[in-house]
Amino acid sequence: MTYCVGMRLDRGLVFAADTRTNAGVDNIAQYRKLQYWRQPGERVLVLLSAGNLAVTQSVISNLNEQLAMPEPAGATLFTVPSMYRAARLVGDAVREVRRQDGASLEMSKGGFSASFILGGQIGAERPRLYQIYAEGNFIEATDDTPFLQIGEHKYGKPILDRVARPEMRLGEAAKLILLSFDSTLRSNLSVGLPIDLLLYERDSLDVKRETRIGLDDPYFKTLSASWSDALRTAFASIEEFKI
Repeated sequence: MTYCVGMRLDRGLVFAADTRTNAGVDNIAQYRKLQYWRQPGERVLVLLSAGNLAVTQSVISNLNEQLAMPEPAGATLFTVPSMYRAARLVGDAVREVRRQDGASLEMSKGGFSASFILGGQIGAERPRLYQIYAEGNFIEATDDTPFLQIGEHKYGKPILDRVARPEMRLGEAAKLILLSFDSTLRSNLSVGLPIDLLLYERDSLDVKRETRIGLDDPYFKTLSASWSDALRTAFASIEEFKI
């Protein structure tokens, strides 16, 4: 299991993904779930992945192979004219992996499990954000729901529902997303540090703000402790229930 979040804001996009994979209590490893492609000045595309690691890696490999072809037969992430078409391209890659491996995976206990969050900006188009399902279809983030989650999302969703707004600054959104990770880490052992974090500034058409937050990160430690103290203070300030 993993946890990934993407948020679409007026000022750009924020992405975060943990790095833990869990194939049993004695088989835990780290894999990067945040990938990105860029042509500075022209486009930036970021992809988060959750689900069966073999499936998600195959989808990413298909996308990279398209880019590596001297004369690709069809569109690639570097030639699609819009983020909508990029989402269609990722969906097609998911369907291709399902065509190849779906039948055998459906016969197994885990089944065909994969989901993605794709976001970015192409040219003058505003940044867009999509969630792509195992069937290859997708939905887009809106001003009413500016964030998308995949993986173990239920613990981190309540704070995002209460606070997330399109007009937030990128740093504010990053703080909010890290708080949602803090809640998830406390409640589910299948999600774990490090966390890959990427902030994309609208119209920059490049990746300039990216980091990995590990176990000893001082900001994340302070954030977690301060949030716990704030919750206890808020709880204590509310009049107790009487009957």
